[in-house]
Amino acid sequence: MIYFKKVRWKNFLSTGNQFTEVILDRSKTTLIIGENGAGKSTVLDALCFGLFGKPYRPIKKAQLLNSINSSGAEVEIEFRIGTNEFLVRRGIKPNNFEIIRNGEAMDQDAHSRDFQKVLEEQILKLNYKTFTQVVILGSSCFIPFMQLSTTHRREVVEDILDIKVFSLMNTLLKLKYKEIKAESDDLKLEESLYKSTLEIEQSHLEKVEQDAGKKIESLTKERDKYQASKQEKQTRNLDIQAALVNKTTVENNTSKLKTLKTQIGTKKSEVDKQREFFVKNDDCPVCEQPIKESFKKLRNSELLDQSQKYDNAMGEMETELKRLSSNLSELNSLASEMQHNNAEINALENMAKKCQNDLDQLTKDKEQTDEQKEKIEGLKVNLQEIDLRMKELKEENFYLDICKNLLHDTGIKSKIIKQYLPVMNQTIQKYLGILDFYVNFHLNEQFEETIKSRYRDDFSYASFSEGEKMRIDLALMFTWREVARLKNSTNTNLLIMDEVFDSSLDASGTDDFLKILNELESQNIFVISHKGDVLFDKFHSIMKFEKQNNFSQIVEA
Repeated sequence: MIYFKKVRWKNFLSTGNQFTEVILDRSKTTLIIGENGAGKSTVLDALCFGLFGKPYRPIKKAQLLNSINSSGAEVEIEFRIGTNEFLVRRGIKPNNFEIIRNGEAMDQDAHSRDFQKVLEEQILKLNYKTFTQVVILGSSCFIPFMQLSTTHRREVVEDILDIKVFSLMNTLLKLKYKEIKAESDDLKLEESLYKSTLEIEQSHLEKVEQDAGKKIESLTKERDKYQASKQEKQTRNLDIQAALVNKTTVENNTSKLKTLKTQIGTKKSEVDKQREFFVKNDDCPVCEQPIKESFKKLRNSELLDQSQKYDNAMGEMETELKRLSSNLSELNSLASEMQHNNAEINALENMAKKCQNDLDQLTKDKEQTDEQKEKIEGLKVNLQEIDLRMKELKEENFYLDICKNLLHDTGIKSKIIKQYLPVMNQTIQKYLGILDFYVNFHLNEQFEETIKSRYRDDFSYASFSEGEKMRIDLALMFTWREVARLKNSTNTNLLIMDEVFDSSLDASGTDDFLKILNELESQNIFVISHKGDVLFDKFHSIMKFEKQNNFSQIVEA
């Protein structure tokens, strides 16, 4: 229960710089009187502004500030809920909004609008609309329950039955749906990206592995071929080296043989000259003595024999020289071959080395391929995690669907309303009877009315006179208060009615209404009226507002 104790205000509307204070639990019934413009209804605006940040009447915030002082507007409301004492303070110029609980200010880390939610949803557990249906009834700004839309009617009843929490849960449920959908959409997009990347990576890996396999096979064969050719050339060179060991000997022998041949040729020429001398000369050219024929023959025979020996020797040497020349030619050819082989060996070695370098690079590429494989495995793991999370979200959605059905208007709330609806309709009938308005008034689960006379004639709320409408409005308001008291949701000690007696109630209706007020238990009722002379003796206390020096104040209590 919300037990209102006090409200006070200053520099608010027509009130000056001194606080005007109203003790809300002063007596069971209080009549508030005063001339038009005296400030009687300020208490309504102060209560609504202090609790909800907006006045009861359609007044702009800037107009709430006293036009003379133009600053320092402030409203304070004291109330108790259970064992907790609260003070709500709200001001204009400077703007101020405080909630003090048990003497300590509550933390206001969030925006003022969020802080207002704390006040309405966690402390008061009612909003402006419900407050103006259960606590305040006015003739000017009050919108009767029957003039509210079906949706707003339901909101009021849900607040009274304290089941709006299910609507809040339903709102949170919708947010959860949105969160799950957003996450699902993100996961689907992420899954699509992972799958595309995986497909590209796998395709690239397959191509790389296929190309690498072919290249490795080709390069290996090519390298082995070069190495085999190199080995063959090296083996051939070893044979050539072995053969070239005697080349120097052959060259030396050839040189010696040529020298000896020259020497023998020189000696043969000398012998041939001597033979020619004996053939051509009969006399000695030195002593001019005749040379004996026998000597000439003998000497010629000796020289001829000697010349033939030289010829034979030279012939043998020529044969040997030819053999040696042939042998040397072969050796030179081998040496040239060896030189050519060495060049080819170097070339083959370079080509084999290049092949090996290419193979080494392919090995490195293979290592990179291994990294790519790890990346692919990582992508597969990510996809598995996404799939698992998608299943979890699907399961969450399943349970949310169950909760959605429970929290729907046709779910838990509907069952609770069904339980209380007979009580509501009975209570409405009770108060209509007290107000001498004998019709059968019935609200269905959609809070649509059915009104029948005792003769079963159908009526609508709009078809009644203003006085009859007022009786219905009062019956509904008292019904809501009684149901709230039974439910202990928006139960409060405070009831304020503004000019109810001044509008549509006749004398009989007024008496019936006062009878209801006096029968209400644990209530502090304030009635604002111009009919002070008629109602003066029917209330426990009187409060009078007057304007003095352009400022509204309480002059009599």
